Amino acid sequence: MPVLPVAIALAAALSWGSADYAGGIFARRIAAVRVVVVSQAGALAVMTLVFAARLVRSGMPGGAWLGWGALCGVAGTVALTSFYAALARGTMGVVSPIAATGAILPVVAGWVAGDRLGALTLAGIGCALAGIILASGPELSGAVGRMPVLLALVAAAGFGTSMVSLHQGARSNIVGTLWAMRLTSVVMLAVVLLVRRPSGGRPARRDLPGLWLTGCGDLLANALFSIASGLGAVGVVGVLSSLYPVVTVVLAWVLLHERLRRVQLVGVLLALVGVALTVL
Repeated sequence: MPVLPVAIALAAALSWGSADYAGGIFARRIAAVRVVVVSQAGALAVMTLVFAARLVRSGMPGGAWLGWGALCGVAGTVALTSFYAALARGTMGVVSPIAATGAILPVVAGWVAGDRLGALTLAGIGCALAGIILASGPELSGAVGRMPVLLALVAAAGFGTSMVSLHQGARSNIVGTLWAMRLTSVVMLAVVLLVRRPSGGRPARRDLPGLWLTGCGDLLANALFSIASGLGAVGVVGVLSSLYPVVTVVLAWVLLHERLRRVQLVGVLLALVGVALTVL
């Protein structure tokens, strides 16, 4: 596979991992749904400006980007809310790798669409996925309750669906898809907040810049994934972009002093081997 889509996909993983780390920190003292809606509102403001500029310059884009963007927004909202709720209840180094197994869905979607990958690339995908899973292995023996694991699995399904929808929408128009995705997610969460008051803390004024930056980091990752999936096989790009748990785990290890066991280190090494194999 060419180096450029691999590099962009890894940049998406870095951006997602950093944003997820920040979101997990906020979700430990602020209700998860509030973390998502405030952070995504900041991202929506940015995308609205970009989309408006695009309309002024080129007019309304054609294609099916609106429907795919809306589906991506629904799936992503469910995934992010479940993910942050899981992070608030469980160890960050466990929840994030489980949620990242949603990368299997783009692999399946790519195969159905006709992507035929070489033996080394398939081996790289296998190593990367195994690395993601092994990064959480030792904690699944009982150190984490059932609810965080269940929420992480829901997040995995949502993230995988979101990736496939984002890829499909980006084939028509990347900017429009990203705007529709963010608009859908913010509207959904605003309705949830009006109908059902979530328990948990509220963001203080001093939290707003950090939350908005977190949302923009997630938005940047989505944009990078869209670009990379248009340049290379969506299955490979999906797996490489889903290596963000490596970033999250390392940040949690360095900044929060969460324990990183030997099998988790093996998982990180397998993920790196997987990256190397995809570019050979």
